[in-house]
Amino acid sequence: MPRKARIDAAGALHHIICRGIERKEIFKDDIDRNNFVDRLGSILAETKTPCFAWALIPNHFHLLLRTANVPIATIMRRLLTGYAVSFNRRHRRHGHLFQNRYKSILCQEDLYLMELVRYIHLNPLRAKLVSNLAELDQYPYGGHSTLMGSKKNPWQDVDYVLSFFGKRLSTCRKKYRHFVEKAIEQGRRSELTGGGLVRSSGGWGVLKSMRRMRVHLKGDERILGDSDFVESVLNNANEVMERKYKLQAAGYDFDKVVDRVAVLFQLKSAEILLSTKQRYRVKARSLLCFWTVKELGISSIAVANRLGITQPAVSRLAQRGEKLAIENNLFLENKSKDIIV
Repeated sequence: MPRKARIDAAGALHHIICRGIERKEIFKDDIDRNNFVDRLGSILAETKTPCFAWALIPNHFHLLLRTANVPIATIMRRLLTGYAVSFNRRHRRHGHLFQNRYKSILCQEDLYLMELVRYIHLNPLRAKLVSNLAELDQYPYGGHSTLMGSKKNPWQDVDYVLSFFGKRLSTCRKKYRHFVEKAIEQGRRSELTGGGLVRSSGGWGVLKSMRRMRVHLKGDERILGDSDFVESVLNNANEVMERKYKLQAAGYDFDKVVDRVAVLFQLKSAEILLSTKQRYRVKARSLLCFWTVKELGISSIAVANRLGITQPAVSRLAQRGEKLAIENNLFLENKSKDIIV
């Protein structure tokens, strides 16, 4: 049975779990761990992707990220590819480092954000990498020590997490630590490591009770949230996919979008493909990036190659292009009279 496509959208919260192939170690020492953290921090800072929690275990890692301007799939591809190449070179090995594809669960923030922060940050304690909470406070390869102020990672969104515990920093950290401490005895919590109807409803017992009451529930293994949230996410995802397929069926591809933008801006198609800092042409390239990446679903890497720029630059242009399209009521299809920006 084919795997379902990943679901992502701006503002979506993702619990990401990635394991080593055959559950083998992906971090052999602190050099590996530091290498991974440096790469992670650099990518998150560059893409302005919020990170609320993270933890490195010898054979896997957890991340809690919110999608910003760059899709989570792009961020993970850059992170995993770069680290795997570096790891293999350093340890003189060949082949895959990670187990198939990483698991990414889109989560309902108001129900699961803080539970996931706590669960992820307790992983080093559950894995016996540290023996108690005091040691976890200092553990450098997890986000808990950053929240406690023991370590500094500018790319981790400390303020947002601590804001749930008050306004005064010292009080917030004390309350957060107590919140984490209360869950130490809970152990492993399978309902927080995957989506699906059973997990989202809180287990088989709750699910059976709700079925007896004839309460309708909807679940999906890619999503962790209540039934309404799951349905909303799936509906939005279907709308995006349907639009993409309709555009492709109508013959829209990269070159046709270039021609459409050229008409709008009264430029030659070749001019749009040339690198430029001229404001007017940058606007044209921004709209091109938005329509090709966001509307047609062409990868930002493919668009970057056609335009001779970097993938992060495509993401920034796509963001500007979206704003431009909204402000000027511009559509990829000719739904209204062409507007010259």
